[in-house]
Amino acid sequence: MSPTGPGRTTLDPPRSPPRHSVTRDHLRTRGDRLSLRFELRAVYVAAALAVLGLFMAAVAIGSGEYPLSPVEVVRTLLGDGPPGAEFVVTGLRLPRALDALLVGFGMGVAGAVFQSLSRNPLGSPDIIGFGSGASTGALVALLVFNSGPVPTAAGAVGGGLLTAVAVYLLARRGGAHGYRLVLIGIGVTAVLDSVTSFLFVRADLGKAAEAATWRIGSLGGRGWSDAATAAVGLLVLLPVLLAAARRLSLLELGDDAAAALGVGPERTRVLLLVTGTGLTAMSVAAAGPVPFVALAAPQIARRLTRSPGPNLLPAGWVGALLVVSSDWAAGKLPGIVPVGVVTGCAGGVYLAWLLWRQRRAGRL
Repeated sequence: MSPTGPGRTTLDPPRSPPRHSVTRDHLRTRGDRLSLRFELRAVYVAAALAVLGLFMAAVAIGSGEYPLSPVEVVRTLLGDGPPGAEFVVTGLRLPRALDALLVGFGMGVAGAVFQSLSRNPLGSPDIIGFGSGASTGALVALLVFNSGPVPTAAGAVGGGLLTAVAVYLLARRGGAHGYRLVLIGIGVTAVLDSVTSFLFVRADLGKAAEAATWRIGSLGGRGWSDAATAAVGLLVLLPVLLAAARRLSLLELGDDAAAALGVGPERTRVLLLVTGTGLTAMSVAAAGPVPFVALAAPQIARRLTRSPGPNLLPAGWVGALLVVSSDWAAGKLPGIVPVGVVTGCAGGVYLAWLLWRQRRAGRL
């Protein structure tokens, strides 16, 4: 038994390689079957945003005529709350708060995808028309066919996908990215707004008033079916987008650079357009087209993480935090104020600031 090294003999069994290894910013499995790079700051930011978003959801659930503290809300969810709190929390307020988190998360991720694809901070789905297409499709189901939640969601998905196809075909010749995609999307949005106005004029007065509140973006009266709609969209489409995140980052370098690194630009762009539009449509079906969340969330996330990538998960949690916080703020205002009014006011200020920044940088 001659030694072959420190602490080893010829009869010692060979040491098997580790199943996986994790370094400071890299995860690698045995055989390099999976290799994942990540930014530690982005992980910390996403975790902090998730905790803050869940805390704001607890605050929103506890607000109202029957006030509860966040601790009491958590205790109620665990089955040990004050008397009578279970019905208020789980039956009335939890579906709305959960819908706010899921819708905001979906809109934040979709905004990050489209801004990265267009390489433009204005390239969010509500600016380039995909959100308007989903809204128009849902309104056709609501006002023309008087449909329920499932057909409305199907109408939103169909309208969003048809709009995405139209925008892509119109922008493809000059390159479906940059300001060309944004400008064509704005034109398509104007046409869709005209169709929506026609639908309101022809609709019954009661249905038109209900649809008008929905079109602003409202969480009032949302139930488990709406939260389920947003959850299905995330469960089906988010894994696809996360798997394509690396290719999305390479597309930001330009089509030639991406092709040289083994990424098919057109095939990847179509995949991301379809999945991002589907996620936008499912979010719109669950709460209406809540404005400016998809525009602001990716930019805020990028500034928090200081990372040039698409930042899908941080953008999603920023969107969730924005929607649930705006819904809580709307509940503090006098009267019944839809969440879209709060996000619209805040988003208008943000858009003005963003345009001012672009002008100073000489990009406008």
